[in-house]
Amino acid sequence: MTESPLALPIVHPPRGRLPVLLSVPHAGRDYPDWLIAEARHGLKSLQPLEDPFVDRLVWRALGHGVGAVIAATPRAAVDCNRAEDEVDPALVPGFRNAPPSVRARGGLGIVPSRTLAHGHLWRRRLSNAALDRRLETAYRPYHAALERQLADLAGTFGCALLLDCHSMPPSKCGASVVFGDRYGRSAAPWLMSAAVDIAKESGFVASVNDPFAGGHILDRHAAPQSGVHAIQVEIDRRCYLTAQGEPGAQFDAIADLLESLTVGLGELLLDRRLAAAAE
Repeated sequence: MTESPLALPIVHPPRGRLPVLLSVPHAGRDYPDWLIAEARHGLKSLQPLEDPFVDRLVWRALGHGVGAVIAATPRAAVDCNRAEDEVDPALVPGFRNAPPSVRARGGLGIVPSRTLAHGHLWRRRLSNAALDRRLETAYRPYHAALERQLADLAGTFGCALLLDCHSMPPSKCGASVVFGDRYGRSAAPWLMSAAVDIAKESGFVASVNDPFAGGHILDRHAAPQSGVHAIQVEIDRRCYLTAQGEPGAQFDAIADLLESLTVGLGELLLDRRLAAAAE
């Protein structure tokens, strides 16, 4: 079967007063026929890799004119929150890199290779050329769009905040919202503290870096020493989905939370920047 190109990310240019950019890397649902045909167990084995409907949860925040980069290509084809060398050597034979990461060895590299529920996902191994096509058509445009928009925000406002939006299964820590900052490396402590306060004021239990501290998107794009901060936001799926995986009663409440984070953190960052410039 001829491979049609993977879908480009959906890009919303910033057009408002807030120095905030939203990233949604795992909600893509544009499955080409050839990708489904390559799956041992069909579409049902690929969909659980999604962060369901997170692209829809950000709609209230987008109403404030902030920028966004949203993956249309599904995570099963290429994971935009992994480094290019996070490759499972069992899936891409001959790929030359440093020792694979724990995630790649566990099947959740830049192209997921297996899951606990379905075992090995693909009918055959992936060539280096096929991997590079996925990177070139979907992965690299995603990161290029993030880089471009963050640079534009930093140039306009002197600062920027990237909110990388995800969903998660129930966590052992009991939190319904988890904020990650790579253990203090990707965002200022006062921004993280404010994020937790906003979540609590909205009625949600929040934790920091437990069990998720953020991934490659934060590592690659955050530069807090230069005024570019990045926070990963993980939402417990039970907060907005029914048992059947459809939008539930609290869907709007989570959309409100993401809106409050976008506005509250964006205004705080801008106020801090303006105060520093006035000193």
